[in-house]
Amino acid sequence: MIFVDTSAFYALADRADPQHRRARDLFERILRDRTALLTHNYILVESLALLQHRLGLPAARALQESTRAFEVVWIDHELHAEAAIRWAAGGRSVSLVDHVSFLLMRRLQIQTAFAFDSDFEDAGFELAR
Repeated sequence: MIFVDTSAFYALADRADPQHRRARDLFERILRDRTALLTHNYILVESLALLQHRLGLPAARALQESTRAFEVVWIDHELHAEAAIRWAAGGRSVSLVDHVSFLLMRRLQIQTAFAFDSDFEDAGFELAR
């Protein structure tokens, strides 16, 4: 199973993004290999807002319509509270959403992220290649 981050959703959607081609090739390989994909609702909200703001509503709608292609975990109060504590105590600029992602990945024993965000590697995860 591979975790999908906002950075991957954005790179897939924006043809002008420097990671677009790499994201598209990697996504096609993941689909060909039939590797399960998972994200969480905070990533979806973050991604939809980013796509709508930068690329327009049609791009955001396209992502929303594709959510059947991957598993979406809904974040519970306990995980949110733990992530908020880590985020508030953090000395680096890691977002609350990233802290939620890291905790969820550890909880579900997911080691690989489809992401273009070095914070995942800094947190001890592998980036899909």
